[in-house]
Amino acid sequence: MAYGDIEAHCLALPGVTKEHPFGDSPVFKVGGKMFAMIAMREGKPAGVWFKAGAVSAAILTEIEGIRPCPYLARAHWVAMDGLKPLKPKEVRSYLTRAHGLVAAGLSKKKREALGIAVVPPVDDGNPFL
Repeated sequence: MAYGDIEAHCLALPGVTKEHPFGDSPVFKVGGKMFAMIAMREGKPAGVWFKAGAVSAAILTEIEGIRPCPYLARAHWVAMDGLKPLKPKEVRSYLTRAHGLVAAGLSKKKREALGIAVVPPVDDGNPFL
């Protein structure tokens, strides 16, 4: 998996926009709220930050290369250094779940306007999402 794959996956989710509010780090938002970011260091991708559920965040941060996200840990965000700590399928699942968590917090009217009438639960066999 490459950072371009992460960007493509995030942008394929319904209602997603990409912005650069923190310099050159692309931030992915749904309904104006962040759910993931590719962290840049010296102009190169250095990792991925994303929202997780409380239990998922606790479990993920036990994995080497994943830590509580700077500035956002209280909201259960995690920072994955590089792309090695998780398998590509797991990264896609967690990013999809991050999108769903944030989209679920939007009003029904806003979700419908973005084409997200129902926020389905992610069930890919991983009980820790």
